[in-house]
Amino acid sequence: MSRPALEVADIFRDRGPAWRQANAGHVSLDRLKVMLAIESCRTAALGGHVARCEDCAYTTIAYNSCRNRHCPKCQGAAAKEWLDAREAELLPVPYYHVVFTLPAAIADIAYQNKAVLYDLLFKVSAETMLTIAADPKHLGGRIGITSVLHTWGSAMTHHPHVHMIVPGGGISLDGQRWVSCRPGFFLPVRVLSRLFRRLFLKALQAAHAAGRLSFFGNYIHLADAQCFAAFLAPLRKAEWVVFTKPPFGGPQAVLAYLSRYTHRVAIANSRLIAFDEQGVTFKWKDYRINGRDRYKRMTLATNEFIRRFLIHVLPKGFHRIRHYGLFAKGSCADNIARARELLTVAKPEGEPTAAVVDHSKPTCPCCGGRMITIEVFERGAAPRHRPTASTIVIRIDTS
Repeated sequence: MSRPALEVADIFRDRGPAWRQANAGHVSLDRLKVMLAIESCRTAALGGHVARCEDCAYTTIAYNSCRNRHCPKCQGAAAKEWLDAREAELLPVPYYHVVFTLPAAIADIAYQNKAVLYDLLFKVSAETMLTIAADPKHLGGRIGITSVLHTWGSAMTHHPHVHMIVPGGGISLDGQRWVSCRPGFFLPVRVLSRLFRRLFLKALQAAHAAGRLSFFGNYIHLADAQCFAAFLAPLRKAEWVVFTKPPFGGPQAVLAYLSRYTHRVAIANSRLIAFDEQGVTFKWKDYRINGRDRYKRMTLATNEFIRRFLIHVLPKGFHRIRHYGLFAKGSCADNIARARELLTVAKPEGEPTAAVVDHSKPTCPCCGGRMITIEVFERGAAPRHRPTASTIVIRIDTS
């Protein structure tokens, strides 16, 4: 894979030190660590190794990756590893994509209470799906859910929402049969929206009563119980957005979708266009417009670009991919085996994954020979061996 002409790391290296100095005392330690990790990713600062071809002596330097989950360069390998495990769990049924989005007013509170409200978004959206699916009036079965949290819109503004990938059916409540949804229709969006709204507001009010929420700036008055209740009142009648897409074309389409969504960060390097004294220019998508006109360009002042990127740094230890229902980790294997049994499908064994590249056995780009490690160098050190002068290639290292 060729290196993009412009990367987030380039912007951070150039303007990061000045930005940190200007915002000293106002940036969390977690965000500072993310910045420094991205700046040092695949550079001599993290060390690496030198590899040489056994056949033609082609030599290359491979610098270590930072492996930070917010780094645009490190997510490709992480996604491949995660997808390998998910492929064995796919069922031969249609899969649906469902999105639960927080209203703007709630998103503002979430910005000041990320760990609490992002967790509520996960749990309440899953409870909504599981409850409606178990209702005999709708499906009458236990379903499996893979949920992925995104906190950004295309322009990197704060826009928390959960993407769900759900098989089009579930195991009956008595465990004796597979219950399929209607063709092209999973669960009623309006019913999901109403229950999601009710359950989330109930959980949010409970979190407030338990003193789990903090408020700052223009929202400091919401610390008062009566003010908070008045703030929530209009939201009980507003429309909450739950969106569902048509089913995927098949299991491989599900994997292709997951590979794009599970390990995505606020902005991919491929969306960056220019970085100069005017700021950072990047591609974005205006979802309010249909057709080709929705694809636009935006230029942000560099300081604003950095600020927007960093507001999507997740709290330490927070899991942004979660599984519920049949896919809950404690019983996932047994549930999938039972689902396959009910669907009369054997568990796949030994099936190769064409889309996955084996990075454990690197080959020479010149002759295809086996590359062997001839030197390992520590952080901040320079390698003794030098790459082949005629074709200097820095291999992407995912170790």
